[in-house]
Amino acid sequence: MSERHRIATMTLDERTVVRRSADIEHERKVAIFDLLDNNHFRPACGLPGPYAVHLSVEENRLVFDIRDADETEIDRVLLPLSPLRKIIKDYFIVCESYFEAIKKGTRSQIETLEMGRRGLHNDGSVILRERLADKIDIDHDTARRLFTLLCVLHLRA
Repeated sequence: MSERHRIATMTLDERTVVRRSADIEHERKVAIFDLLDNNHFRPACGLPGPYAVHLSVEENRLVFDIRDADETEIDRVLLPLSPLRKIIKDYFIVCESYFEAIKKGTRSQIETLEMGRRGLHNDGSVILRERLADKIDIDHDTARRLFTLLCVLHLRA
């Protein structure tokens, strides 16, 4: 992992979040921890990092506010969310069923839902990576973690 092409700090816009379940809060913490531990993030602007990234959703767009270590603005990348809307909705439905199955379901139900959840997560990550391709170069694992954080941002009570 190159120190010049990585996210060093990640924050989420908390203004729109009223509350999160313990499961969702756990997913957020794990995604941020794993993202900061290992990621590849290279904005098309070409300025070196490491980067401080603030993620938010504004007017149906995912916003990457990218800054350097001194918090000087480097770039602001906007990504329309409409191509991701259906997969996010499907992912939420499967996650809800998965968390319920963990409490009351059979091992077979849990495994089936986990496979579906992983598949949707991978699909969302691929779409996110493709949509960002000309704006920010990210690897597969970084795309997966960013998709998780996008889903967390999409939750509104």
